[in-house]
Amino acid sequence: MLENNEPMVIEDVNLADPGDNEVHVKWGATGVCHSDVSIWQGKLPLPPPAILGHEGAGVVVSAGKNDYGLKTGDHVIGSFVPTCGECFYCKNDQAFVCEKALEIGMGRFPFSRQDGSPLLCGPGGLATFAEETVVHEAALVKIPEDFSLEQAALVGCGVTTGVGSVLFAAEVKAGSTCVVIGCGGVGQAVIQGCRVAGAEQIIAVDLNEAKRKASTTFGATHTVNPNDEDLGEFVKGLTDGRGADYAFEVVGVPVLQRQAYDITRPGGSVIWVGIPSYLDECSVPSALLPLENKRIIGTIYGSANVRTDFVKFINFAKEGKLDLEGMVSQRIKLEDVNDAFTAMLEGDVIRSVITYD
Repeated sequence: MLENNEPMVIEDVNLADPGDNEVHVKWGATGVCHSDVSIWQGKLPLPPPAILGHEGAGVVVSAGKNDYGLKTGDHVIGSFVPTCGECFYCKNDQAFVCEKALEIGMGRFPFSRQDGSPLLCGPGGLATFAEETVVHEAALVKIPEDFSLEQAALVGCGVTTGVGSVLFAAEVKAGSTCVVIGCGGVGQAVIQGCRVAGAEQIIAVDLNEAKRKASTTFGATHTVNPNDEDLGEFVKGLTDGRGADYAFEVVGVPVLQRQAYDITRPGGSVIWVGIPSYLDECSVPSALLPLENKRIIGTIYGSANVRTDFVKFINFAKEGKLDLEGMVSQRIKLEDVNDAFTAMLEGDVIRSVITYD
């Protein structure tokens, strides 16, 4: 990315050798995530020039001295929130808000252009839109070598964010009614998480017909086009007038965050998964929030512990509990990344996956 909102370009760059606590990784595959689009649009603060991409899995080429014992040939998933393992949050089972994550992810510039000028890397310092990278060991998790790197890449962001928001942030109970607003890649993962949790009714909400249809293959029991019918009345009709037990907003739009709040029953939980612009705000009725005992839960990375939960989700996939293969809309090459951005903005795909030779 050389400029915001301008086509990305492919060029040869220089890559430094790994030092202590660093690992040279060759990516096998990377998903094209909406957060990459948001950075490209300037909605999330990462100034160009930069190499984007943060949803990747690959193989270790070489490693410096490191605490996790990573070595040549190991298969790894990139974590866009590096976990230092030493700060207050990491020691208190909240590594998803590790206080050193930004410092670790953005603290080194392994890439430079041919003129010697440095390039920033995307979230976590992963730069999965490069064929290879050098990244801090805290941003990598070793995984079994018998699992597809293409599917493992999705665990690096969309799957963990979506499924984790259900199992770890909301702690959805079996038999509940869940509403999922926004059925892109993360939204479909939320739907799968609700299914895994044993939700009885899963209502998928999206303007795009293809995404609504796809949601039924991942576990949605009902679908709603909010332009055609009133979502609140629809949910009340399924719940004896109460509202949803859990409502997930997975778009990152304040008006939809408020809608998720409004359709949730008293005593229910509202989970904000999508990330709006840093300048956005959302208001809710301040008296009704305590009087109706609703909970608003913000979640980053599905409130997951990537050191253990990446492998947990891989095992879910192996056991048939999660369908990762079905989430791949198209397989593309790196030179097609601009088309993948367009397809995502137009709502035509769940996930485009870039595969490297």
